[in-house]
Amino acid sequence: MIYTTYFAKLKQLPSDIIPISICGKAPEWYKGLQYKKLAPKYWFFAKYKEDHDEQFYTEQFNNEVLHPLNPAQVIFDLYHLSDNKDFALVCYEKPNDFCHRHIVADWLKRLGFNVKEFE
Repeated sequence: MIYTTYFAKLKQLPSDIIPISICGKAPEWYKGLQYKKLAPKYWFFAKYKEDHDEQFYTEQFNNEVLHPLNPAQVIFDLYHLSDNKDFALVCYEKPNDFCHRHIVADWLKRLGFNVKEFE
């Protein structure tokens, strides 16, 4: 199973779900796995912090991050990192906040994968 979650909730994540950060920069205290191929590019992330244009951010994320990737390779990489266990894609924002992990989750769902926010 593929989950999404955020760093503030990691202590609640069961030990059998492997967290994998998909941020450009994880918190200093986080010493876990990272998969930066799913991280936003700094330039449009910085622009979003200034103008909060979700549509522009989503378009750039799809064009510059997701479109160049081979989805099968991404899934292979993530399961390899997690030692074929369930994993959670992790970043900073709360579940109802705009966040690139939701864009990634939607992308994976469109490709037929079961992805849900860890509750």
